[in-house]
Amino acid sequence: MREILGIDEQGLADAFVELVRLVSSRLPDDVVAALKKYRDLEEPGSRAQRTMDTLLVNAAKAEDGSRPICQDTGTVTFDIYYPFGLRESAMKAAIEKAIVVATGHHYLRPNVVDTLTGDSLEDNLGKGHPSLKFHQTDGGEFKVVAVLKGGGCENVGAQYTLPNTPLKAGRDLNGVKKVVLDAVVKASGKGCAPGALGIGIGGDRATSYLKSKEMLHRDLADTTPNPDLAELEDWVVEKANSLGIGPMGFGGRTTLFGAKAGVVDRIPASYYVAVTYMCWAYRRRSMTIKKGEVTYA
Repeated sequence: MREILGIDEQGLADAFVELVRLVSSRLPDDVVAALKKYRDLEEPGSRAQRTMDTLLVNAAKAEDGSRPICQDTGTVTFDIYYPFGLRESAMKAAIEKAIVVATGHHYLRPNVVDTLTGDSLEDNLGKGHPSLKFHQTDGGEFKVVAVLKGGGCENVGAQYTLPNTPLKAGRDLNGVKKVVLDAVVKASGKGCAPGALGIGIGGDRATSYLKSKEMLHRDLADTTPNPDLAELEDWVVEKANSLGIGPMGFGGRTTLFGAKAGVVDRIPASYYVAVTYMCWAYRRRSMTIKKGEVTYA
């Protein structure tokens, strides 16, 4: 570990503790900017604008106190991009050590239960939790993208198969638009709006969902180089915000503050569209380690 990253396993665990603290207590700058932008678009003095103000105050207090932005610290997910020569088992051990420490410091709520018994796993370590996805790369950089995915917004995610006869949605981008908007309508305020969508088009059932979650790693201000997908993303946000659902379902002009779409190739028999909803507490951070230097973004 030290030969490649410049730090040992304990140093890696300490770096992960700090990453968890940051992702739990500090919204990314692009998310804060989006919330402020859409707050200013609400009717002055309206319930929607007051709700947006409350969200921003909550986020600021969480950052000041290094406390979780939301009581549901969610599923802890790490996408780990690592150079050849590191052992996944050693990285996993460091991460699990960090999760126990972070839970003890209250950066994470004891939030994991045994699926069959319902018993609480107080250290947040369980089968499949934290969720780890390892990606070996050819470069020398070690990078981790961390996301805390709350249960409320995860519950309103959706997957569709096209064509969808009830929605008159065919196997094209117009059909994709129809089912994505349907997912927004069905979520209404239950996903702690306003939120952002990750959209995965194509693939099989698993890969379409994975693509949709991967899309939530993107900066809200970026633009996809695919013009068709760029138009889709803008359309989804515009149409969703015309529905009047508003912050927390109270009504208003802001239901979504972002949408990001990606494509996976498919076989002819299947056309899946997966929609992953991320609530206003869009907890996403990254960490990079190179030659012993740890940086966070």
